[in-house]
Amino acid sequence: MNYFLAKTEPSTYSIDDLDRDGQTVWNGVHAPAALKAIRAMQVGDLVFVYHSGGESCIVGLMKVITAPRVDPKDEKSWIVDVEFRLKYDEQVTLKEIKLSHKFDDWALVRQGRLSTMPVPEKFVKWMTEKGYKVR
Repeated sequence: MNYFLAKTEPSTYSIDDLDRDGQTVWNGVHAPAALKAIRAMQVGDLVFVYHSGGESCIVGLMKVITAPRVDPKDEKSWIVDVEFRLKYDEQVTLKEIKLSHKFDDWALVRQGRLSTMPVPEKFVKWMTEKGYKVR
């Protein structure tokens, strides 16, 4: 199983919207590096949901439930279907991630505008050590 992170503006589509809907199509990705991450996703992979804007933070977890495919509405983009897994009671802020200096080489810290990216295994371990569910 692999881990990814996907950003969304909570005013556009929030973790609460995903919880309510149960599942959704994850779309709107256009940057080449973010599209590479979408194409690398496999059924069963887990994706940290990251709210950008305001205080940027990880708010929950979703699971990939379909293989990646070309977006029928935009042939230059790719999509996957995801389902809600959980919402964290306490959010993990970008500030906290940066202050740890454990992830300075991660795209989340280096390329703040990238919308979708792989998550390093050391981050998953760090989240587990902090008491967050990651499965």
